[in-house]
Amino acid sequence: MLFKRELYLQKLKESQGNGMIKIITGIRRCGKSFLLFELFYRYLREQGVADNQIIRIDLENRRNQDLRDPDNLLHYIDSNIIDQQHYFVFIDEIQLVPEFEDVLNSYLKMTNVDVYVTGSNSKFLSTDVITEFRGRGWEIRVHPLSFAEYYEEKGGDKHEALIAYYLYGGLPGAVVLDSEEQKQNYLRNVYETAYIRDVIDRNNLQNEAGLRELVRILASDIGASTNIRRLVNTFKSEANMAISPNTILSYLSYLQDAFVISEALRYNVKGRKYIGTETKYYFEDIGIRNAAIGFRQVEYNHVMENVVFNELKIRHFSVDVGQVDVFERNKEGKLLRKNLEIDFVVNRGSERIYLQSAYRIPDHEKWLQEQRPLISVQDSFKKVIIEDEYRLPHYNEQGIYVTGLFDFLLNQNSLNM
Repeated sequence: MLFKRELYLQKLKESQGNGMIKIITGIRRCGKSFLLFELFYRYLREQGVADNQIIRIDLENRRNQDLRDPDNLLHYIDSNIIDQQHYFVFIDEIQLVPEFEDVLNSYLKMTNVDVYVTGSNSKFLSTDVITEFRGRGWEIRVHPLSFAEYYEEKGGDKHEALIAYYLYGGLPGAVVLDSEEQKQNYLRNVYETAYIRDVIDRNNLQNEAGLRELVRILASDIGASTNIRRLVNTFKSEANMAISPNTILSYLSYLQDAFVISEALRYNVKGRKYIGTETKYYFEDIGIRNAAIGFRQVEYNHVMENVVFNELKIRHFSVDVGQVDVFERNKEGKLLRKNLEIDFVVNRGSERIYLQSAYRIPDHEKWLQEQRPLISVQDSFKKVIIEDEYRLPHYNEQGIYVTGLFDFLLNQNSLNM
């Protein structure tokens, strides 16, 4: 089974020869190495690039351990650039090399060398590192398979495919396995060894149980607003563990650095400001989320929300959680302020969309509930409801664009209608 990864391959093609260091980032096992060392390599060879003009270095391979030394790596690359032809340098997991910035910067002024590196840690793209690249680092963020990529290869009944995707996610290594037992074992193993163990070892954590418990708490409550104080209390009440707010903040940072989770900040639409007390967290891959809680508690409404969030990120939207303040009178006639939530406020350039993810809308009352926050926003940006039922895409009489989940996931232009 060959996943084409056309979205990311096209980005590599477009970045070719742009004078920058191409930095391919993303969660471990999402297909970064395959994209670079197989798909892009094959493309270059088809374009007539000779094999000796493509210098490929896998730093995770034990045989290349000596190349994790920056001077050895520099010497090895230099020794393979033997003339003025154009060379392509591929380096997998560059963050394993100390002072790798100096190595990569050595090739910035060489017009016949194009450098591509992969990394599984977002800190390797911190402000300091970008500064070291002198503004010439070009990030290409790779995600696990979208549902569209998954379904293109798996085919079959859409509903059955979506249920499988909800359970096992989009890591290519899990998708290609046949049985449910194989998929679950693979995801449990990757969760423990490639993610949890990697975070523990990389950050020298002593409280392994605390990190695992935090992931379990977040996985059990995806899409729910939380804050540090609430997480501290949850540790006490559910796990009988005392853990400091600063420790939780550090753990959340480590998990985001490893691309395991993403944060959606709360944004007051009318006040046009962020509200720092509440945050939502979503998992980069829903299969890893399910592995963290033993494939129990797979509530489709929350999983759908996570899948919609991931799809928006794949489409390069920045994603926040919206809050709209409205005023209404209680039974005594007193005017009270009420906070209504919009699932996602998404922005891309000058484009903004207010979006509700609705698993089921069985009656008129539920329709009113989903529409009310959107109607309460008084600006002219597009308002969207995505429902997990088949819907012929249309604008309703309130001016809200209503569409079904399959149309949203399988049509890359579904929000441009």
